Amino acid sequence: MYKEIVKGWIKHLDFMLIDILSLEISFLIAYAVRNNIEGGIFLPEIYRTLTVMIIIMNICVVFFSNSYESIIRRGYLVELKKVMIHCMWIVVGLIVWMFAIKQSREYSRIVILSMYPISVCIMTAARLIWKRILRIRIRENKDSRKIMVVTTDERAKDVVEGLLQPYRDYRIEAVVLYDNADKTGQTIYKIPIVAGKNQIVQYVREHVIDEVFIDLKGYEESAEKLANLLVSMGFVVHVNLAQFTSSMENKKVHSFAKYVVLSSSMKFASPWQTMMKRLMDICGALVGLVITGIAFLIFGPIIKHQSPGPVFFSQERVGRNGRTFKIYKFRTMYPDAEDKKKELMSQNKMQGLMFKMDNDPRIIPIGRFLRKSSIDELPQFWNVLKGEMSLVGTRPPTVDEYKQYGIRHRKRLAMKPGITGMWQVSGRSDIVDFEEVVALDAKYIEEWTLSMDIKILWQTVKIVVAGKGAV
Repeated sequence: MYKEIVKGWIKHLDFMLIDILSLEISFLIAYAVRNNIEGGIFLPEIYRTLTVMIIIMNICVVFFSNSYESIIRRGYLVELKKVMIHCMWIVVGLIVWMFAIKQSREYSRIVILSMYPISVCIMTAARLIWKRILRIRIRENKDSRKIMVVTTDERAKDVVEGLLQPYRDYRIEAVVLYDNADKTGQTIYKIPIVAGKNQIVQYVREHVIDEVFIDLKGYEESAEKLANLLVSMGFVVHVNLAQFTSSMENKKVHSFAKYVVLSSSMKFASPWQTMMKRLMDICGALVGLVITGIAFLIFGPIIKHQSPGPVFFSQERVGRNGRTFKIYKFRTMYPDAEDKKKELMSQNKMQGLMFKMDNDPRIIPIGRFLRKSSIDELPQFWNVLKGEMSLVGTRPPTVDEYKQYGIRHRKRLAMKPGITGMWQVSGRSDIVDFEEVVALDAKYIEEWTLSMDIKILWQTVKIVVAGKGAV
């Protein structure tokens, strides 16, 4: 799933809030100095109205100007110039407003005029500090989008150079030379060349890649087929614009670095949707962890008594686009359960790449109740809070399962895995065909909405209360 790029002034909401705070502080300082106030500031009603107008004027200046254009890349001298112009329009706007309502005599000219140099100093400092914080976060963001570039030998240097924009929110992970596999192992601007056209599928199956940038001038037909294949595997694909047919689904034209590209994905999500989904995850995880603590006090001693060993079970699982993480559960099996799994594979009732059997002898007595009631899943709220999982998503496969995935199975990893999902609320104890699980997960990703998540959560609660969980 692809998170759409935020556009317009709302993209810089953080800077707008910083500017408003800087202006308000500047106004209070100017008012306090003018009136020789000590020990606190009490604003008359007319000046309280002015604080509201400062917010309105700032929004107007932002809306009608390009105050935040390329703000992350700007140097401090350019920033100072932009701030001086920004604050000048704020002060001019306030003066015009005062004359328009015929109350200019009620306000101190010294307060309004002295507010200008103070606001320039405070706003410049605040912007520079916040930009430094953002740059550090961008540089050290280990979870940034990993991009694989597919291009030709002739175009490779120009394409990579064009993508190496400063303060980008993605990392170029690998380069594929579509027409020259002999250069595999070399680098372009320190980016490794990893494959030719015949090794693309193998590489993306074995490595963590989030998005693919395709620039194949002269290979338009092949580029389109490759794009469709990668989208069917769950990747986000950006195609440097050329003449393509209309067969690619979910197309969006937008800027990517300095290129205009045609992007395709199983699902596009707006920044508002992804923000709300993450907010739901955080709120749900905090509530879930409280319940987990209560469950630990009740069932922890029972687990210890029935099977000496840790109360919690951790296992390496595969998450979004192949990232591995440790999933946590209450332990419901004996400590040697994984070793005995190979002996029980002949009794696996799942058709495909998942393991499930009736009356599993590896489960401890309390474990059956924990699984039936889904209490064993509660510690996964910690994974949700950390951002490794979501409340609703797809089931995270084990590393062994993932190694056996075919091309058609890769699409399951296009979103974060979830504690619950469409598969679980569609009769998880009855579904025995892994291909049906893949189909349900793909349907969830392609049709995802916030309302769908809420519906699945509600259905999950009803299933757990009714005791229809899996054993």
